[in-house]
Amino acid sequence: MTDPVHDQPMLFCVELRSSRWAELVEWYRTVLGLRVLLRVIDDGYALLESGNTRLAILSREAPGDSSSRWSLGFEVADLEPYRKRLAVAGAEIIPPKEHHEGFNELVTHDPDGNRLRLFAWPRQI
Repeated sequence: MTDPVHDQPMLFCVELRSSRWAELVEWYRTVLGLRVLLRVIDDGYALLESGNTRLAILSREAPGDSSSRWSLGFEVADLEPYRKRLAVAGAEIIPPKEHHEGFNELVTHDPDGNRLRLFAWPRQI
């Protein structure tokens, strides 16, 4: 499907391949709170929702190495609840820092080593 206004392809989802499929699906569901739209256990396929974007997790015996060339970026209203959930899940967290653009960000990795960036803009008073 294309964007009718710009006639550009629309990104449907980002796919992660994992040899630890069930663990990764549960981690994204419970730790980040993504909603599972579809889970096909026999096929090792799950589609999760994150706002207007989807994340597909596919079971693969040899998924390949995680890469430091890319990361999944999640915008959240408040970093603190996510920092706590990540800490309880045992994730290593690079402490939140403020960027010169004005947002605060923390960096972590999922159980497969994929880099995640969570960021929040300051609340308006």
